[in-house]
Amino acid sequence: MSEKTLVVDATNQILGRMCSIIAKKLLEGYRVHVVNVEKVRISGDKHSFIREYVKFLEIKSVRNPKHTPIHPRNPATYVRRVIRGMLPMDKKKGMDAFRRLRVYIGNPGNLKGQPVRFEEADASRLGRRSFMLSELKDIFKVPEAG
Repeated sequence: MSEKTLVVDATNQILGRMCSIIAKKLLEGYRVHVVNVEKVRISGDKHSFIREYVKFLEIKSVRNPKHTPIHPRNPATYVRRVIRGMLPMDKKKGMDAFRRLRVYIGNPGNLKGQPVRFEEADASRLGRRSFMLSELKDIFKVPEAG
């Protein structure tokens, strides 16, 4: 069986909508490469997101710090984690689908195919405020371009 490959450009896409479409494509058998994840948009207030995420990062083990949960602090890892939450990871098809996912900060350039943008996940449809994942430099370690 030959796998179909899909390259997704995450620039100016709404995070949740884009990730749900990607999860469906992964379950259909596509191999998905997501590029420019640092430019994905999150709808809502930036300060409330920061407040909630910092509270989430404070969750630690009291007994042994080695057993503390690992929280994503990289935009690529964060997007992978969001997509993973939309897949049935307790089943084999969910685990196989997650293995077909690749997420990149920036564009590696060696990917074959034209990057695809999802019309229904475009940020121009938002009627409220939103912010880019790269604006959260105090939480996420975004590498500088150049």
